[in-house]
Amino acid sequence: MSVNYEELDYRQTPLGELILRRRRLIGKEGMEIFEVKLGEYFLMSSLFHEAEYQLAKLALDKLDGEELDVVVGGLGLGYTAVSALEDSRVASLVVVEYLSGVIEWHQNGLVPLGPTLTQDPRCRLLEAGFFALSKDVSKSFHPDRSHIKHDAVLLDIDHSPTHTLRQTNTRFYTTEGLSELARHIKPGGVFALWADGKPEQSFTDHLAGVFKNVNAHTVEFDNPLAGGTSEGAVYVARNR
Repeated sequence: MSVNYEELDYRQTPLGELILRRRRLIGKEGMEIFEVKLGEYFLMSSLFHEAEYQLAKLALDKLDGEELDVVVGGLGLGYTAVSALEDSRVASLVVVEYLSGVIEWHQNGLVPLGPTLTQDPRCRLLEAGFFALSKDVSKSFHPDRSHIKHDAVLLDIDHSPTHTLRQTNTRFYTTEGLSELARHIKPGGVFALWADGKPEQSFTDHLAGVFKNVNAHTVEFDNPLAGGTSEGAVYVARNR
């Protein structure tokens, strides 16, 4: 196998083949990147993480107070979770991840940010389905503190509200699904969502029917592969 490409993990999951690979970019001074593929989709790359990083920053900047309780839906390569932990006000972070393999990458040090997350006592990696937990309004996302409500819920799972990994995920992005999520969040708390590409006005309008003070941000980042810049969307909505 070429030193420029290495498959670090491969496994079958209910969502299809899950692959973690590491490669070096020719002509980029040996830049090393980590990539995740699920089924037919390339899910994420360490080369492009600015929007995921900004997801936490833009959301938490909306909050006052200390001892914040935060939930991240979707672990991936860990950028949103690490960004949240950089805010010293975060006292508790639960990262909900459906695929056990992704959690194991972090626990076993296969991905660069794994040690940062697993060694921080504020952070808990929870193997569970985010959308199922959101639908259950009888308890919180925290497995040991079922009575609490959260200051912030940050979501980075689907490509966008209209391009989901599973057809069943689409229910979450309806008024019913978003209203259930809002019941998990404290009054004045925030929900923030990452999506690929530019913000969609139709979803911004949809959020406004459930939350207040809805903002849609376009995050631009360098694309050394294609040249120029690419874009990601971050929606931030304050709970009523």
